[in-house]
Amino acid sequence: MLSKGPAIFVATLAVIRNYILLLLSLASTTWVASQEMPVLRNPSRSRNLMQGVPTGLGRLGNMTSTGATQDSMKRRDKLADSITISYRLLNQPLSYLLDSTVDDFTTRFPLKATTLQLGNLGGATRPLLFSPYGQPGFDAGFHAYDPYRLIPNEVPFFQTTRPYTELEYSLGSRVEQIIGLQHTQNINAGWNFFFRYRMINSPGIFQHQRSNHSNFVFSTRYQSKNLRYQSWALWLRNKLQSEENGGIIDSTDILNDPIFVDRFNIPVWLGGADNFTSNFFNTRIKTGNQYNNRVLLWRNQYDIGRKDSLVTDSTVVPLFFPRVRVEHQLRFDKEQYAFIDKFPRASYYNRFYQIPLRLGDTIDLRDQWQLLTNDFSIYQFPDEKNLKQYFKVGASLQLIWGTTSLRANSFFNTSGNVSYRNITRNKKWDLALDGVLYFAGFNAGDYQATARMQRIFGSKKNTIEVNASNTNRRPSFVFDKRSSFYLSKRLLEFNKENRTQVGVVLDFQAIGTRLTGNYLLLNNYTYFTDFYQPQQESSLFTLLQLSMLKTFRIAQRWRWHAEAYWQLRVGAAQVNTIPFYLRNRFAYEGNLGFKNLKLATGVELRYRPPYKGDAYSPLLGQFFYQDSLTIENQLPDIAAYANFKIRSFTAFVRAENLNTARDLQGFGFTRNNLVANGYALNGLHIRVGIYWQFVN
Repeated sequence: MLSKGPAIFVATLAVIRNYILLLLSLASTTWVASQEMPVLRNPSRSRNLMQGVPTGLGRLGNMTSTGATQDSMKRRDKLADSITISYRLLNQPLSYLLDSTVDDFTTRFPLKATTLQLGNLGGATRPLLFSPYGQPGFDAGFHAYDPYRLIPNEVPFFQTTRPYTELEYSLGSRVEQIIGLQHTQNINAGWNFFFRYRMINSPGIFQHQRSNHSNFVFSTRYQSKNLRYQSWALWLRNKLQSEENGGIIDSTDILNDPIFVDRFNIPVWLGGADNFTSNFFNTRIKTGNQYNNRVLLWRNQYDIGRKDSLVTDSTVVPLFFPRVRVEHQLRFDKEQYAFIDKFPRASYYNRFYQIPLRLGDTIDLRDQWQLLTNDFSIYQFPDEKNLKQYFKVGASLQLIWGTTSLRANSFFNTSGNVSYRNITRNKKWDLALDGVLYFAGFNAGDYQATARMQRIFGSKKNTIEVNASNTNRRPSFVFDKRSSFYLSKRLLEFNKENRTQVGVVLDFQAIGTRLTGNYLLLNNYTYFTDFYQPQQESSLFTLLQLSMLKTFRIAQRWRWHAEAYWQLRVGAAQVNTIPFYLRNRFAYEGNLGFKNLKLATGVELRYRPPYKGDAYSPLLGQFFYQDSLTIENQLPDIAAYANFKIRSFTAFVRAENLNTARDLQGFGFTRNNLVANGYALNGLHIRVGIYWQFVN
């Protein structure tokens, strides 16, 4: 007779098996029923999420008939029911295709392989590779939840010949859920709209880990019939809510105590006693962070240039070659960052934040901001037949007003920007130069200069890229004594941060290899030294980062995807950096003899060596430097997975953290790997998800 632990494990595997069989059955039914359903043509085969495609010479208008007679015996066009779909991004002249690969689960998941979360999807995150925020201009300073945001520069503006819809649903252990819907269609040949909604909800395995995030974006792009006028507009909203438990009390020993095999019973610092709930409609957060932001953007462009047309036997294609473009953009941002604790634990806040609390007190810290940015730019196209070569110069006025717990604030910024972009007509060279300087206002003296050059060589589209940037910026407002989150009694004034970066990227697609080198030089780096004390590193320090992504062909259908990241800090700065990080996937990638099946199944291993990782301050939503605790894990994180695609149906199944299996007075998955002081990853975590595409 099986003991309780193995019985649960066997039952779990049976459920997974049945779910896979159900998915395969549904996918097969969909495939049979959709033999005549149009699917995406020419999907991107690149390992990257986006692959540029040529946009042609000049602008092409709608094809108009010249009066050719209809042939009733004309053979049916096999592509008549297919779809041609691509999308553009703000400030990018290229068009991109949708990604159809299934080998890497993280291309669709909110968190990437180099992002570390504090034990629960939806919780605070930080990159494993040192990458401080480095944009000039006003910044509130809260970035621990950035991977769950949608941002304007990543919003797609589609162009499609048929309406396209994608449904997303993912279910994980403890009723972790991701629900998504996106749809795009053209109203007419020059006008498209797109919207996307996504919800992330996860109760977590420890007390007070619950997260509830929602994102919504609507975008539309319009081009006039005479091809002179374009309008881009988007409305975006992020609502991020996550409970904070302050970490496990005495995490060193309590994780090995058989009494707490059910991790939900482990005592935590914040939130008090609680009951587990999986109701994702309950969005009430008693203790934790609530971050909300809205963006409304409207961009108008008018071109001056030369009209032309392309005449064939049966059609006339109007063309337009712009030489000068006038652009105006209006953007409004509304942001709120809040930490709330309705039932605070006085001993915790007194010990870690030196905040004396009395019975009945609550914690409510808020920074609220509204930003209105008015930007005017002029483009000049030296080559009328290459819209991907242009000069741009612009100026903007930004009004900033907001409130904190201390006072109301009002600022302004004026800035100028210049750009040069040239993707040559033979598509082999890509040169980009950008600069922005803040002349006056709150961020006066901030600037950023960037340069990037890419060269394609060889028949297999191998590329080499060299990039460099220098940024000078005022530290984020969370380090300003006027912020609600500035809790230090030392009223410090900080100098501007300066960061210089030089990088090289070698991408050899022919042999499945990508090499990256990055050199960082930082001065006046600003950070936190404990739960609330800000500090600025006055000494100059450097950081060298190297990475290699390589795919080895073990057999005809077997692959080994190896990723290695290494970084070295030079200097005495108080900055924690993991020395190296390894990720390996050993997988079968093929179709098992089925023509329309794409399958990738195997084992994934992620290894982090012993290192002094940053600690986390829940009240501020910030990671901070510590050198007293070394994060050591006995085994790498191990996952088994199966990803597959059958025509328009994509699914994945993952069993994560298999390394946590052990016998702790009964078999179970209780060897939780630590990621920070007081924070541990889950035990066995099962994820099953589907992505279903529809072409109407």
